[in-house]
Amino acid sequence: MNLLVTLGTVDAETWKTVGIVAGIFAGIAIVLVIAILLVGKFFKVDVDEKVTKILENLAGANCGGCGCSGCSAFAEKLACGKADLSDCHVTSPEKKEEIAELLGICMLKDEPTVAIVKCNGGVNAPDAFRYEGNHTCAACNTLLGGNKLCKAGCLGCGDCAKACPEKAIKIENGVAVVIPERCTSCGACIMACPKHIIERIPVKAPVYVACSSHCKGKDVMKQCKVGCIGCGICAKNCPHGAITMVDDLPVFDYKKCTGCMTCVEKCPRKIIHVR
Repeated sequence: MNLLVTLGTVDAETWKTVGIVAGIFAGIAIVLVIAILLVGKFFKVDVDEKVTKILENLAGANCGGCGCSGCSAFAEKLACGKADLSDCHVTSPEKKEEIAELLGICMLKDEPTVAIVKCNGGVNAPDAFRYEGNHTCAACNTLLGGNKLCKAGCLGCGDCAKACPEKAIKIENGVAVVIPERCTSCGACIMACPKHIIERIPVKAPVYVACSSHCKGKDVMKQCKVGCIGCGICAKNCPHGAITMVDDLPVFDYKKCTGCMTCVEKCPRKIIHVR
């Protein structure tokens, strides 16, 4: 009899303790819920509806080619007039028109472009020293402008290839090469290249200059077997006047270029490439 009474007392005390603990936890939970609701109310970040609609129409590549950290940042800049819609080369013309309508601006039709690497060097351009550091172009470039004798040449570590979201760049014979059918002209490679030798040209452009050196011919010949020596033969022989020499490099006026390939045939250094 006494044993039963004792057990009953223990059970009652146990349940009382459990009830107190449960009550404490329930109270804490209620306080936390109220705190979360208050924080959500007073610290709520209002999202601009315009930004949301712009973001819905952007390609969503988050490539960084526009100079922003991603599409969200670009949408915010567009909404407040701090960015140009033409800075995005990935979003389709149709979607750009919708964004332009949202912003109340007139959109000039962009000519489709493709990225090209203005270098022909790689294994044809000797090294000034052996580089054994971090295998990135950015790191290599910090050491005396890179290990190449030609300080305007591709370093070949592939920073551009790593940055390309479409895998449209490969390294061949020590130099970056763009695969045009994959390129969306987003500009991620342009931002990644520490030598600034990647640029956009019109998709319809038949040729491009694969050199970025502004050195005199005799210096170029020491630095690269296939660099432009600034002879101007291409400009002199172009039947359409589509080439002018600027700072010892040929510059194309693609509105005049017909793709006759005279420049390709006449160039003694073969730095004018067919696209």
